[in-house]
Amino acid sequence: MNVIQKKPLTELGYNFVAAPYLPEGKDEYYLRNSQLGKQQTNYRKLTALEIEILVRNDNTSDDWNNIFVANEFNPQLVKHCHFFGVVRIGKLEPYYLEFHNLRLPVGLYNSTISSCDFGDNAVIHNVNYLSHYIIGNEVIICNVNEMTTTDHAKFGNGIVKEGESESLRIWLELCNENGGRSVMPFDGMLPGDAWLWTRNRDDAALQQQFKVFTENQFDKKRGYYGMVGDRSVIKNCKIIKDVTIGTDAYLKGANKIKNVTINSSAEATSQIGEGCELVNGIVGYGCRVFYGVKAVRFVMASHSQLKYGARLINSYLGNNATISCCEVLNSLIFPAHEQHHNNSFLCAALIMGQSNMAAGATIGSNHNSRGADGEVIAGRGFWPGLCVSLKHNSRFASFMLIAKGTYMYEMDVPFPFSLVLNDEQHNTLRIMTGYWFMHNMYALARNSWKYIDRDKRTDKTQLIEYDYLAPDSVEEMIHSMALMEIATGQAWYLKFEHDNASLSVHDFQEKGKDLLLHDPEEAGKLQIYAANVENSSRKVQLLKVHRSYPLFKELINLYAIRNIFSYIAQDETHNFTTLRGIVETAERGPWHNVGGQLMKEETLADLKNQIRTGTIKGWAELHENYRIIGAHYATDKLQHAIASLLHIEEKKARDFTPAFLKECLLQSLHMQTYLTENIYRSRAKDYQNPFRQMTYENEAEMEAVVGKLDDNSFIQQTLADLATYKQQVSTLIEQWKL
Repeated sequence: MNVIQKKPLTELGYNFVAAPYLPEGKDEYYLRNSQLGKQQTNYRKLTALEIEILVRNDNTSDDWNNIFVANEFNPQLVKHCHFFGVVRIGKLEPYYLEFHNLRLPVGLYNSTISSCDFGDNAVIHNVNYLSHYIIGNEVIICNVNEMTTTDHAKFGNGIVKEGESESLRIWLELCNENGGRSVMPFDGMLPGDAWLWTRNRDDAALQQQFKVFTENQFDKKRGYYGMVGDRSVIKNCKIIKDVTIGTDAYLKGANKIKNVTINSSAEATSQIGEGCELVNGIVGYGCRVFYGVKAVRFVMASHSQLKYGARLINSYLGNNATISCCEVLNSLIFPAHEQHHNNSFLCAALIMGQSNMAAGATIGSNHNSRGADGEVIAGRGFWPGLCVSLKHNSRFASFMLIAKGTYMYEMDVPFPFSLVLNDEQHNTLRIMTGYWFMHNMYALARNSWKYIDRDKRTDKTQLIEYDYLAPDSVEEMIHSMALMEIATGQAWYLKFEHDNASLSVHDFQEKGKDLLLHDPEEAGKLQIYAANVENSSRKVQLLKVHRSYPLFKELINLYAIRNIFSYIAQDETHNFTTLRGIVETAERGPWHNVGGQLMKEETLADLKNQIRTGTIKGWAELHENYRIIGAHYATDKLQHAIASLLHIEEKKARDFTPAFLKECLLQSLHMQTYLTENIYRSRAKDYQNPFRQMTYENEAEMEAVVGKLDDNSFIQQTLADLATYKQQVSTLIEQWKL
């Protein structure tokens, strides 16, 4: 049975906060008044003439003494409105406001208004019920069915108010459907915050601090009003309840928005479009939500987008990411993610950014498991291809392309920049190591470039790494090179010396390294298989190891030299002697992707220890530490790059001589040239392929449709970058007399 309460009409608009929740000496408006801040003005009561005009214009009030107005208030601009409770109205002047061809006169018309504040020259038209809101200056609200705030509004934050049960708290069940990695959402949550909270579940002290941070960030008092910032426009919406909205936002045609914070500013405007339903969430600055989107228990980081019927449930969507059409559940997604297809599905996954989901991709379905507790973890640059189906639990290194297929077993693929293929005919899993550098360099390089170009964040608290050669991917390369050595050595001994039971892993590794470095042609003839990659009895074959291994070695050299050039560019006084000082302290080790920001393991451990011990006391202080760590990233990255170079060259710091540096510079130039040529070649294939050409009458028509290859702006940029790089190498050799 519906419980419909019947109360005296004289109470409508009053008693917003029940007496037990009012501090001693405070009335129900004390929080409302504190929220007004600078918006407070010198309100006065209505004059007798103004009341007469308002009544003549078919307005009513339960008590005209509770209507307060600014001095420039014009009663002629208020018509057919019903007021309840204390209402304060700023100046109303005889103008109309126009936005996207919508032109409406300033004033309040045909609306029921209960206990609200209005800034100057507000436009309120046909709002059936507007209750407990603070409306900014020059706001337009028209054709809204219901726009209300309750006394216990939390605006999407994972808190409970005074007198509420813990069961009412909103949690985001990220990365796992069983709720074991749940976090409390809060306005301002960064990808790094979500990652830190979802990991380390065995660290009770750390987990408790995250809860304390969130609780302390918000007031548990009841009585906060919803707010609409200056110049925001809300039109043709049905239900808006317990929502706070920043300045310059645009809401049009939404079905329902409930318990949500919508951040927006003049520099980063947010928009909610037709048919959308948002419940229990946070919308970041500069976000776009359009056309039938359904989002429940979610956080959208700044400048992310949901479009075309997308469903985002129990998930965190990182900055500069776009999801359209498809369904995403229980996932933590780092910045720069793309997912555009109606029949793609992402569930219970940690996706570490720069990712792209193809049509038909089913990532993380638990229907083939015994329980809803599986997970997928994918490093940066995760690209599952058309109709890829993966099984929990699976883990993938950075920049992984997975070819079309149903992958029936759990996988742990530690080879970055690889292509994974499911060869059903031969019942074999094949991994083409170094695929991107050999066959699709254009896409790899262009994606790194475009993510930097498209980073629209106005607040760059976290320094997001977009380069494909970075500490995380390089560490994976070094690790995978060791695995290649072992697998190659095993393959050689299996082929030529069947009695190898007495050999150790070290023996296999030494033999494999010797083959890959000094006899790659012989290594290329071997059938090389990897262990512990797939949870099955079938073979996992590594392809083109003899080509990718030396490529990785040269790429790590290029990574080091690029960072040395960045170091020199910071300060013209840097010379070989100062660089040697860096070399002496250079060391490498594990790195972690903390929401798109890369950190050394010891840096991350120190950060967590500061949180655990209370040195870092809240989210704001943690965010400041992100900035500090980001400021040191270039130096940390340089040290790692040099240490990685020394490691793969099997050198010590004392071996870092001018002659060695010159050799590395020339080698890096060779690699940079190879990459640039591969960028051109991999794009040129699209023009030279006869099957690509067959839909055009001639070459001229093809160029008219897709553009000329030589006019490609990205290719032109890479050619210019190569010329610059050649000059840098030449200049450094000359200036440092190498």
